[in-house]
Amino acid sequence: MPEYPSISSSEIGGLWNTYQQKTMIIRMLEYLIEKADDLQAKEIMTNLYNEVKPYPEKINAIFEKEGVAIPIGFTDEDVRKDVPPFYDNGFDIMFVRLVKEISMGMHTLNLTMSYRKDITLLFRELTTITQKYYDICTQYLLEKGLIPRSPYVSTPDSVAFVKGTGYFGGFNPLSEKRPLNTVEIANIYHAIESNTMGMQMIFGFAQCAEKKEVGKYFSKGGELAKGIVKELSELMIENDIPVPSTHGGNITNSTLAPFSDKIMMYCVSLFCSFSLGGNSLGTAFSLRNDLPAKLSIFMKDIFEYAHEGAKLMIKNGWLEEPPQTVSHKKK
Repeated sequence: MPEYPSISSSEIGGLWNTYQQKTMIIRMLEYLIEKADDLQAKEIMTNLYNEVKPYPEKINAIFEKEGVAIPIGFTDEDVRKDVPPFYDNGFDIMFVRLVKEISMGMHTLNLTMSYRKDITLLFRELTTITQKYYDICTQYLLEKGLIPRSPYVSTPDSVAFVKGTGYFGGFNPLSEKRPLNTVEIANIYHAIESNTMGMQMIFGFAQCAEKKEVGKYFSKGGELAKGIVKELSELMIENDIPVPSTHGGNITNSTLAPFSDKIMMYCVSLFCSFSLGGNSLGTAFSLRNDLPAKLSIFMKDIFEYAHEGAKLMIKNGWLEEPPQTVSHKKK
């Protein structure tokens, strides 16, 4: 009897995606650690690097044993540690925090699609690491005053139940809209926070991309994120809710790319997937009719932007294929 059953399709897919994401963050951490000007931030990223670094090799070992082709992912060729600092004022930890937020969702999803004990254990270990460093990064940024907390609001002191379908109203400009509830505020603010960070990152990528078409693509993405932040901020202001602004994550004047166009394109693709997932949750948990409609438009724009990026990656030979099924049809 073998120690474990053969690897399933969903387990291959989950491990393959994890390999891509982990080799990306390892390469990017190598640069961010090298350029960190804050000792505490450097220590956080170094500790994370040391904990994550063994996992691509663990995935390779599983694939090798199962006869699955070893992915390429991202290598030393995708990072240039000798270029000047590209961001400052806490961007490094802000970036790591958002990547850890994406990782939490990925590892949890992969865990639900895995069956073998060694593979579920791997995803549980990664989930523990991810949650730990997400919390460490959040506390660091709060202590440094680089990110604000979500808005504080006054709430009733008693429980209430919805008394009519008017609660769903929001389309008719002549009728009064009910105030946003705290669940809706949470989703809107989360989208503002993540898109603000994404906007800073992608405008920085646009500034240093080697290929002109890639730079234009990044600039388009920055404008898309800026538009989303603007519209959602206006929703908050309409409800007399202040929109706290992020105080960290500045782009420097450097135009020398610390990362290859390939890894930056993958990073933006990853952030687009995360944004689509976040907007889906926001749509599902928003009960005022105008909110799902607005978020659905954002999702359409983000999907089209991500699709444009995929075509650009294919054109340049940067889009690595996940393992395919073998066709048994006669040719």
